[in-house]
Amino acid sequence: MNLEISTPALLFPAISLLFLSYTNRFLHLSALIRSLHSDWLERKDRLLMRQIQNLRKRLTLIRAMQLLGALSLLLCVVAMVSVIGERTILAMGAFSIALVLMGMSLACLVWEVWISGGALRIMLSAMEDGDKNA
Repeated sequence: MNLEISTPALLFPAISLLFLSYTNRFLHLSALIRSLHSDWLERKDRLLMRQIQNLRKRLTLIRAMQLLGALSLLLCVVAMVSVIGERTILAMGAFSIALVLMGMSLACLVWEVWISGGALRIMLSAMEDGDKNA
């Protein structure tokens, strides 16, 4: 299989759009954490603590998504430079690893989306139990 310079370049628009999505998720999460922090200082109830624990997991996943996406982009650059320098084996290896890292980043996204409903489930559970401080 021959790797052309345009092949790794195909990931650049996808990675850019993913980073916009990841950044928006991070900004939304950080605003939510700041809001919950002020609520926690006032009330210190268990419901808020459960939500904060959920947000901590999500924050960790978002950082992992960003790191894996950035490494994927860096390896795409290495692959493109390797193609220019006619280092086929290095180009194929770098591009293959870049694809794996991008897949891992997307897997983290799926996991984060899955647990993002956790805070809502916590609130719904508290309402169903009729306990404000669940």
